[in-house]
Amino acid sequence: MVSNVALDERRNAAVSAGGAWSFPIYVERAQGAEIWDVEGRRYIDFLSGMGALAVGHSHPKVVAAIQAQLAKFSHTFFGTAPYESYLAVAERLNQRCKVGGRAKTLLVTTGAEAVENAVKLARAYTKRRGIIVFGGAFHGRTLLTMAMTGKVNPYKQSFGPFPGNIYRAHYPDLYRGVSVEHCLAALDTLFESEIEASAVAAIVIEPLLGEGGFIPAPVEFMAGIRRLCDQHGIVLVADEVQSGFGRTGRLFAIEHTGIEPDLITMGKSMAAGIPVAAVVGKAEIMDSVAVGGLGGTYAGNPLACAAALAVLDVLEEENLLGRANEIGERLTAGLQRIQKKRNRTVIGDIRGLGSMIGAELVEDGETRKPARALTAKVIKEAASRGLLLASAGRHFNVIRFLVPLVLTDAQVDEALGIIDESIDVALESELAPAKAAAQAR
Repeated sequence: MVSNVALDERRNAAVSAGGAWSFPIYVERAQGAEIWDVEGRRYIDFLSGMGALAVGHSHPKVVAAIQAQLAKFSHTFFGTAPYESYLAVAERLNQRCKVGGRAKTLLVTTGAEAVENAVKLARAYTKRRGIIVFGGAFHGRTLLTMAMTGKVNPYKQSFGPFPGNIYRAHYPDLYRGVSVEHCLAALDTLFESEIEASAVAAIVIEPLLGEGGFIPAPVEFMAGIRRLCDQHGIVLVADEVQSGFGRTGRLFAIEHTGIEPDLITMGKSMAAGIPVAAVVGKAEIMDSVAVGGLGGTYAGNPLACAAALAVLDVLEEENLLGRANEIGERLTAGLQRIQKKRNRTVIGDIRGLGSMIGAELVEDGETRKPARALTAKVIKEAASRGLLLASAGRHFNVIRFLVPLVLTDAQVDEALGIIDESIDVALESELAPAKAAAQAR
């Protein structure tokens, strides 16, 4: 039997060291919300392919759709030999996306590609160049989207220089005292000191900040941005690559605010792990680029389109948006019990929308100093007990929950028990050096 250790030796020899690697396991199979490694160990997957598997691993309807399409043809390039399934995906997204008018869709391959195409569309439509993004944002790993991303390490370190005409504003963080009023005022200051509003093509925002710490944008903040965009003719882009496709209890997180953007970017859970992404937006913006100016060899691949249509069916037929809210309520209640058990000295804040929850770990409940090392230990301990988690936040001290929406209540409760145990073990390990020193004295 092949082992995790043997495979890891092959990885070290063959794969770039720059790739991310979180756990010393290699997957053999996966189903629903569970993964089994090559040594037969089971894990509850609270990462779901880093947010790409809202309908879970190997959903039968998605598998059947991909198999049926593969038996017909796997690729042609839509720009030369188009096919109906691309049109069907576009039509269904156009029906579901509220963008302040008639919608049109462009399919691409990755979330970063969707964001880049949204920038291209905004610039073509407005004939402007400035792009405003927000602190803590993550928009991708291409050169342009790295410039837009608000975290240097590990995403931007050593990779510059980056494209220009990118301007960064403040994102509200109520737990840490960064108010909506402050952030809207900072935008006014940016217009005064960095770039005039009439030169801004787009404001690009995650309605629920992902890498920045799973922070939902307050309704009044989104309303203020919408007013600024309307006032100055700026395109409002909602980046829903991580937060879309039911994870927040709505198809898209921005629906919680009642605000309609001009463009929406999406990807990740769109096709249950098959690479596809999209930009959906107002028809006049989507049609502002010359013929041939948009596209890509694998954009809207037939297998991905088949998977995306199946995902949309599953979300509706199994009421997974409703299930996202149920999972979120159960997770939040369990995390609150863990928080109360320790008098808010470890879990400082619990926040999110639907099942997209973040738990911020702190060293002290009053100072709210980020507990980066403790967070890493909790995640490591949880993995050793069969639960896969990941961190987020500027200080990597937020445990993020990107769960498959097919999770059972029993799996949620099992995971909460593992988290509770893992925090105990991690806290004990942090106290161990002080105890050893005291005993030595």
